[in-house]
Amino acid sequence: MTEKSRSQWDFGRFFQTVTYFEVIPFLNCLQRLFARGENNKKNNHSQVKNMGIILVAGATGGVGKRVVRRLIEQNYQVRALVRDSQKGRSLLGDKVELFEADITMPETLTAGLMNNVSAVICCTGVRVQPVEGDTPTREKYYQGIKFYMPEVVDSPEIVDYQGIKNLVQVAAKSLEAGKQLLFDFRNPSEDLKETWGAVDDVVMGGVSESSIRLIDKAALFTGIVSTANSGGFVSVRTRNFNPSLNLAGYEGMEIRVKGDGQRYKFILRCESKWDGISYCYSFDTQKDSWIDVLIPFSALIPVFRAKTLKDAPPFDASQVYAVQLMLSKFEYDGGLNPHFQSGGFALEVETIKAYGGAIKPQFMMISSAGVTRPNRPGINLAEEPPAVRMNEQLGGILTWKLRGEDAVRESGIPYTIIRPCALTEEAGGKALMFDQGDNIRGKVSREDIAELCLQTLEQPKAANVTFEVKEGENSDFDWDSLFFRLTKDK
Repeated sequence: MTEKSRSQWDFGRFFQTVTYFEVIPFLNCLQRLFARGENNKKNNHSQVKNMGIILVAGATGGVGKRVVRRLIEQNYQVRALVRDSQKGRSLLGDKVELFEADITMPETLTAGLMNNVSAVICCTGVRVQPVEGDTPTREKYYQGIKFYMPEVVDSPEIVDYQGIKNLVQVAAKSLEAGKQLLFDFRNPSEDLKETWGAVDDVVMGGVSESSIRLIDKAALFTGIVSTANSGGFVSVRTRNFNPSLNLAGYEGMEIRVKGDGQRYKFILRCESKWDGISYCYSFDTQKDSWIDVLIPFSALIPVFRAKTLKDAPPFDASQVYAVQLMLSKFEYDGGLNPHFQSGGFALEVETIKAYGGAIKPQFMMISSAGVTRPNRPGINLAEEPPAVRMNEQLGGILTWKLRGEDAVRESGIPYTIIRPCALTEEAGGKALMFDQGDNIRGKVSREDIAELCLQTLEQPKAANVTFEVKEGENSDFDWDSLFFRLTKDK
């Protein structure tokens, strides 16, 4: 179809647009009323969060299942890496996304595992149990009440070293220090497919038409832009995020695109209004070449219907409601886009990220106190916990945990390595004591380690540190003080 023949305004597309984005609630209710069940289910986009998925490995273990529960209670979006989905669902409930894989089998750690993941909490570990194996003995063993002769069920080398190394290698391909991956069109999820929709000049009486669809390793924003009927713009936009995205602490956005040589606009909105203020940034593309476009928040221009606003409030990164990409005949205030061409267009998008954030832990490993003590000169084994005394009998469990720690440190990912003392099933809420150097002995509740994991996620002071933790005696403590005393690894 030529541009000259595109002169008939399409009310049907206009209606689809306003209902898809819930511009007129009454119309949207009617659409839901008459929609088929499957389409109706897809409209439940308000529950989808588009950032901050926390991947929990070892999610069905003693610490892992508590970490999952705490994350969900704090409204994090959680993906649990489990070896058995049926067992995982029964233990973790319906609010967590399950990914069935085994860290000891790298071929199962497919690309989708890290899709939209912002941090990994690794609670995996070789299984250790009392030799006796009867139920009363096992309960006392896991509660830390009495020592029984232990045995390892799996291979420490394969689980605690090679498995950790496999997981780290996959994570390192996606996690970047100081960046938050918001949209990854290389590995799209089902939710991602339902987030974006077209907003073209049909809403103003024009006849341009665009769409966004998933292709191999990217999203393709394409269509035909026409100046007929005083039109001249096409765009794709997300539905409003609920809750809004909090990008406070970041400097701007980074998008990886391949275009056709035209100038496009990247738009953010920090209010939920359909036709409110937009904050825009124009960028040029290089024909058929992938480029990374950095968009500082400080460079965003407040605009209302293509007119700049001198008295608009500054962009509020703490509440981002929508993201939009646009090709328009106009720049701002009546000025023309110098690289605009009517007709067909194409813009491929690979990723959309926030950049310039504080360096926070993105890979958290639950290790063990005592990993450096086997064969350490001057160690009195009689004073050491069973794992240290029996390291060799247990397949070198602490030695391989230390090798797993080294794999994390060498990954380049901002990390935290937590070394708990003897884990118990006691109630949480105890004071904690941190130390470094691997010298302390004691006990600590799995409940408190789970809470520690949540506290560590948002602590820049915890990035690139290794520390031991046990139950403390001083009930008057605060998290900031504990983390402040830590020294970063060399």
